[in-house]
Amino acid sequence: MDEQLRVILIIIISVSIFGLLIFIFVKNYVKKKIEILVKEEKNKKLK
Repeated sequence: MDEQLRVILIIIISVSIFGLLIFIFVKNYVKKKIEILVKEEKNKKLK
């Protein structure tokens, strides 16, 4: 029983860390895309 609990906790922690890394990657990607779009929009308004 103790070994099963340990394996379950390792799986849960691993999935949590993986999910957090994916979240950070996606957040940074979307942030960069939004900044690019805002710059393009400002350039269009200036012209």
